[in-house]
Amino acid sequence: MIAIALRNLKHRPGGFVATFVSAFLGAALLMAFASLMDTGDTESLTTTAVVGGGWCLVIVAFAVTSTLSLSVRQRADQVALLRSAGATGPQLRRMIVGEAAAIALIASAAAVPVGYALGRVLLSLLQDTGQVAESVGYRFGPIALGTGFGVTLLGAVAAAYATARRTAGKAGGRPERPRLRRVGAVIFLLAGANCSVLTATLMDGKGVDAMQTAGQAGIWASIGLALLAPELLRLVTAVIGPVVRAFGGVAGELAVTGVHSRARQLAAAVMPVLIFTGVATGTVYMQGIEDRAAEGQIQPEYAQDVQTLNYVVVGMIAVFVAVMLVNTLVAATTRRRREFAQHRLAGATRGQLLGMVSLEVVLVTVAGVLGGSSASLFTIVPFGSARAGELWPSASPWQYGVIVALAVVLTAAATIQTTRRALRGPATAGVRA
Repeated sequence: MIAIALRNLKHRPGGFVATFVSAFLGAALLMAFASLMDTGDTESLTTTAVVGGGWCLVIVAFAVTSTLSLSVRQRADQVALLRSAGATGPQLRRMIVGEAAAIALIASAAAVPVGYALGRVLLSLLQDTGQVAESVGYRFGPIALGTGFGVTLLGAVAAAYATARRTAGKAGGRPERPRLRRVGAVIFLLAGANCSVLTATLMDGKGVDAMQTAGQAGIWASIGLALLAPELLRLVTAVIGPVVRAFGGVAGELAVTGVHSRARQLAAAVMPVLIFTGVATGTVYMQGIEDRAAEGQIQPEYAQDVQTLNYVVVGMIAVFVAVMLVNTLVAATTRRRREFAQHRLAGATRGQLLGMVSLEVVLVTVAGVLGGSSASLFTIVPFGSARAGELWPSASPWQYGVIVALAVVLTAAATIQTTRRALRGPATAGVRA
């Protein structure tokens, strides 16, 4: 089965692009932060490496698991064919795990030069703000390489094994385990709530130190709500679905019906929208509150470290999640070519199908933005209380507007453009795809 896995990679590279991109970007980020540990053992370098790398690790693991699960689910027909040919569950699991391991190793190797360059950028930022001496030379050594290759490989293999057990364990695959997913969501949300309470109580009056727990609160909450993406999407569809049906005509009816029947699959698109919105909004507004509260005050020496770290981490995570968003949407939409062809053979026009997908994008984006906005409150409200003494500190809405607009543009552009390509050619060719 390992030989089959390698042949799959060779002859069907397009089916593994989403997983490769996630693993590649994740390995690059992990190597960049870990390289600061190779560079030196100063407090600024260690703090940036541990905190930034730790949060990147959480987001990367979540992204790789999400994209890998999507990739494996999309190959249900191939798995069924192999089972009909006599392949056993353990053999199929070895094939899927072997594919994931090969992708992780190739992606990690390709990420080395990018990780090296990003690490140099991080060091330059720390030197430009006076947190690290100019005389410190950049090193990219065994810690960076070991972290990048090791974590990416272990994460991909673990995600592949878990996905393979659900997909290849029995004929027809295993049903989703919503209870386990919901328990995980509750755990992450409780972790976020705990950090929020700590921020508003123990960290009240601690100044910039309150960022340590406030930032964690938003990230944990974002992951927790992302695990509830199917439920969020169904809720949003139930609330605004009648409006979509009323104004969307045939396309609206197809969109609402499609979301109801494919909520689990479309939830993969809600997750990156939610995490992007939650992490970006929470960090940007937290930093804005801190900037206003710190005006005219004497700040500790490490305050600049914390602010720089916030902007660097949220910037890198935002870029990574944005790429993950586009990557996931393109992969999920491309896979629907046969579905689109079947709709066309049943009488739907290209315009109606494009309208259907556009309205699905509305539902997905609304669910993701609402979930992410809710997650950001785990950071903004307690930090505003602890740092500015206001439950809802005054802040400009334009930053939130930019974040939401970016999420909308990325989601719409990736989905609609991919749909246009999938609708090209005769419908009969799409059915055979």
